[in-house]
Amino acid sequence: MKLLLDTHILLWSLLEPERLSKQVRDELSDIDNELWISPISTWEIAILIEKGRISINSQNREKWIRDALSEVPHKEAPMNHEVALASRSLDIIHQDPADRFIAATALVYDLILVTADNRLLKSRQVRTMSNRGG
Repeated sequence: MKLLLDTHILLWSLLEPERLSKQVRDELSDIDNELWISPISTWEIAILIEKGRISINSQNREKWIRDALSEVPHKEAPMNHEVALASRSLDIIHQDPADRFIAATALVYDLILVTADNRLLKSRQVRTMSNRGG
């Protein structure tokens, strides 16, 4: 499977793996699956650190993020014009640009979006894997 990690799933896998369901943990550790990460997640993580919503044990935010990303073998899901256009035609009820870009990335690259976000899970256009339970 080709799995696109929503930002919180990426963070939980790194910082709070107990928040991941058994199914998600199993799929993330399956070497036959491809893990994909959007650069939008990198941007979101930087913002969360800036706002103090994530505490890191480093003075250098960029180095911490690069090191964290290197811990997850992944492919980068490029942001492009098709993703930007798709982000505006999704059946997602809210307008959060990061969520829309990440969902559109899954749609454009034919990836399964791993998320716990109910608003994204309700999409009929985007294939999703729900993180339920811990």
